Amino acid sequence: MCYAIPGKVIGFEGKLVKVEYFGEVKQAVNEFDDLELGDYIYAQGGYTIKKIPEAEALSILATWKETFFELQELDLRLSRLDLEKAGIDKKFALILDKAAEDLALKETDLLYLLNLEGEKELKLLYKVANFLRQKHLGNSCCVHGIIEFSNHCSQNCAYCGISTHNRDLRRYRMTKQQIADAAYDAIETWGFKALVLQSGEDPAYSVADLAEIIQEIKQRSAVLIFISCGEVGLNGLEKLYQAGARGLLMRFETGNPKLYEKLHPDRSLASRLAHLKKAFELGYLLITGGLIGLPGQTREDILKDILLTKELRTEMYTFGPFLPHPNTPLALTPPPSVKEVLKTLAVARLADAKDGKIVVTTGFETLHPQAREEGLVAGANSVMLNVTPAEFSKNYLIYPKRAHSGERLKEQIDTTLKILRDLGRAPTDLGVTHA
Repeated sequence: MCYAIPGKVIGFEGKLVKVEYFGEVKQAVNEFDDLELGDYIYAQGGYTIKKIPEAEALSILATWKETFFELQELDLRLSRLDLEKAGIDKKFALILDKAAEDLALKETDLLYLLNLEGEKELKLLYKVANFLRQKHLGNSCCVHGIIEFSNHCSQNCAYCGISTHNRDLRRYRMTKQQIADAAYDAIETWGFKALVLQSGEDPAYSVADLAEIIQEIKQRSAVLIFISCGEVGLNGLEKLYQAGARGLLMRFETGNPKLYEKLHPDRSLASRLAHLKKAFELGYLLITGGLIGLPGQTREDILKDILLTKELRTEMYTFGPFLPHPNTPLALTPPPSVKEVLKTLAVARLADAKDGKIVVTTGFETLHPQAREEGLVAGANSVMLNVTPAEFSKNYLIYPKRAHSGERLKEQIDTTLKILRDLGRAPTDLGVTHA
């Protein structure tokens, strides 16, 4: 199953290429010297990643065409905005109207939404968020794969199951060849076009090692690579970009400096943010965000985290629940409610309606069995599947009872595709910029 649809090159504008998909024109950064008008390409996250023969592209498009428009019609029906606002607060109704009309919401408006408690009001909030997602981003849903290649970590974060606090964890490191082989299988066997390479902050892998892994993967297959190995240094970011990485997955966890330092001893929020800002300057696509339900966190903090994520010009918002591991200092801290997570996703959508992609995290799926179904109709439009070989993934225990633990990749894919099809979503990434 392909997780991108090929598009036809119809024009150039500097470093950007115009690509047409079923009548819709998007733009992507062109990284090929020999790209010509009429060529067919795959693009992910706004980057060209592979040229494909015309006959192969037309065959794929013929298979997709009917399904694509059927899914689009279903998504339109499910996201239709028909609000029953009788009996709700006038202020709330006014905020929803402003959001639906693409008028900027004030911080006080967004905080009001985060403080909602009533079921009727929350359903309306989720409906508007879903409407805005469909209005601006269509029925495309990013499906990325993630390879967790090491659970060693030098950091002592107060909640994470792969931190130095967890002395009971069976540690592992995948070899360079194992990582490259896992990537090859995900790309060539299962059709993934974007992969996240994730680990703890493991000093056993130097920046040069990581660069070599990235280069090996890209030499064997066309793919958009995100790195997620913690803070590799500003120079390290540049070297990994030169090696072929084009995305960075790095949460800042909380934008409250004092809270950050309590949770991450001997680390600073300033350093984290410096990495994210440098990565954007270099051309990386950012996946970032925070945790919901941290001890001492307020809803004002959560709103500031949403706005900080937007300020960082992220490609994808990742907000998940705080799920402390039992072998860490914060073991007894309760997780947030499902409602708090859904509200955060919906408010993130209203704060960045036109551009933001929002992921339903594995943490949320661990907290709530229906996280994907409910998150995707509350403004989210991305999911990640674990493509780590099972012998390793079972020990990447950042929190207990992790969703999809022990599932075969085919099972994950089949379940995900059924959910997306039931919601009218196409498991693709058509790029980020309208022409």
